[in-house]
Amino acid sequence: MAEDDPRVRRTRTRLRSAVRELAATRDPDSITVAEIAQRAEVNRATVYVHYRDRDDLVLDAMETAVGELAADAARCPYREPGPVPAALVALFGHVGARAPLYRRMLGPYGSARFCARLREALVAGLRVPFGAGSRPPGHDDVPPEIHAHHVAGALIGVITYWLEEQPPRPAGEIAAAAWSLIGSGR
Repeated sequence: MAEDDPRVRRTRTRLRSAVRELAATRDPDSITVAEIAQRAEVNRATVYVHYRDRDDLVLDAMETAVGELAADAARCPYREPGPVPAALVALFGHVGARAPLYRRMLGPYGSARFCARLREALVAGLRVPFGAGSRPPGHDDVPPEIHAHHVAGALIGVITYWLEEQPPRPAGEIAAAAWSLIGSGR
């Protein structure tokens, strides 16, 4: 199937939307292909024409969000002391606006493939600025690749913790806490 075919784009958009809607209310592991197809108003076989399996579809449905989070993390001025970067507040704002979805995706019954993809995207986004020297002072003895993995893991850990808080603190407040741990805000 041609990726640029409007019917293909339309079907994939409906399938991705159906997955996000279902995952916002239920654990991703409990969602079936049949339910996704029904929500997207397509035949179950159509799902398999476009995706290898349910997890492949879940990853595709979340890819734009993953890219946005990675871009926000990469825009933070890690080397510059100062207030919490707007990009980090935007990262937590993005997650907070979609908290039920992220809570399900990163929770104990969420998607391990999504968590791995998120970590991979964060590392890829941080690799370039860290390789160019945009890291907090005092970390020059740590290889940039290791530092990128450390910050990616820390961000996922803080996001996961924050999503479990009852009630969750405001995005700006959790961004400030994360910045004091991973950036020049200490």
